[in-house]
Amino acid sequence: MAAQTGLGEPRGPWFVSPELGPDGRGRWDVPGVGLDPGRRRPGRLVAGLTVVALSTLSGAVAGGWVATQADRPESAASAAPVPAELVTAAEKTVPGVVSVLVGGGGGRSATGSGFAIDDQQHIITNDHILAKGDTAGVTVEAPNGRRFPAEVVGREPGSDLAVLRVSPAAGLSPLPLAKPGATRVGEPVLAVGSPLGLSGTVTAGIVSALDRQVRLGANRHTAVQTDASINPGNSGGPLVNARGEVVGVNTAIATIDGNGSIGIGFAIPIDQVQQTADTIIGKGG
Repeated sequence: MAAQTGLGEPRGPWFVSPELGPDGRGRWDVPGVGLDPGRRRPGRLVAGLTVVALSTLSGAVAGGWVATQADRPESAASAAPVPAELVTAAEKTVPGVVSVLVGGGGGRSATGSGFAIDDQQHIITNDHILAKGDTAGVTVEAPNGRRFPAEVVGREPGSDLAVLRVSPAAGLSPLPLAKPGATRVGEPVLAVGSPLGLSGTVTAGIVSALDRQVRLGANRHTAVQTDASINPGNSGGPLVNARGEVVGVNTAIATIDGNGSIGIGFAIPIDQVQQTADTIIGKGG
């Protein structure tokens, strides 16, 4: 089985805040950014203690709330229902999302996600997934579990996007793309993909910010920030709105000391995705 890679390595991978240097440390030439080198350890300790304190406090508050609600039998039924539009969006999206498996020798295999964008069975994914393996051995796993060899139509490392194509027999449902400029901060979104190899996984959140400047590898990007849970294997999968329209391609997450998702993820905006995909398909067929 291909080794898991993609999102989740320290700060992304390939995500570094513009305020940090190439090594991920604070840039001392930027006013107000980073810590005095002599105080880095205390700063990290304070951060750790803050997390522990919040955890302790939240546990106490939760315990008190449970005790208070114990005498209220209606409380179980008062849980907020899942918005019907998100359920519908998930039903529309999952049939068009695939797992991308990239083979290779010497431990250079990789996995990620992708989604169909047209009836010709073109699939959008992240270039960094292909860069981790051997592009001569790319396989796509459809939602029904069937696997198909995929042709690499073209790659654009600068935008971290790539286009694959599979046989019409795959029968993938193309996903509609949101109109450029239509995405709004605060609107609900779903991240769909194969985190840790769990195909068809759907997580929910909101658009946290637009036009977020991040550095992915050697390139700076304008990204859509979301708090929808994104983990290794989600790379290349779609971020969709409540109408089931793709607003971005999930690409990176920020982490603390190499831990998993902390609710700060980044997606390539759909206008850039569409422009790059059209260019690649135009050149490669």
